[in-house]
Amino acid sequence: MLIKRTYFIPVLILCVAFPAAALAAGNGSGSSPRTGVADAVTAKLSVLRRSTVRFQRTIRVTVAHLEEVRRARLRRERRELFASLPGGVSQDTLDAIGACESGGDPTAVSSDGSYRGKYQFDFGTWESVGGSGDPAAAPEQEQDYRAALLYSQSGSSPWPVCG
Repeated sequence: MLIKRTYFIPVLILCVAFPAAALAAGNGSGSSPRTGVADAVTAKLSVLRRSTVRFQRTIRVTVAHLEEVRRARLRRERRELFASLPGGVSQDTLDAIGACESGGDPTAVSSDGSYRGKYQFDFGTWESVGGSGDPAAAPEQEQDYRAALLYSQSGSSPWPVCG
């Protein structure tokens, strides 16, 4: 929320300044009101269009920057959330299970589509350890975390061949 407040005042100033400057700009020819009125109006509209285009570009760039900052913050929070494995399960244990189940591929999907991700979760098991959505679409760190939760609850029984 702090980022939005930081950019609010400059964007507000730009909203007011660009159109006001464009309308205040004259054509500089010193012609009488009767002559060159069309030229003056065209010149003012041209300045206004250029200012509007620049202003819209500034807004697009600012919004894109704020979106990238938001995405980076979400990635950092997700990385921190799944940084440590629960239940004392070692990463080596999980790597061995993952290698056996999917060749270590976090996007793997079984031939019938019912088992998904590095640890070949089905949707019910994935949801039982707090996952949501498609396990194969989840980041690898989250899959490791969810597999460690499952391992700490059930041991190697969810992976009868590879556990």
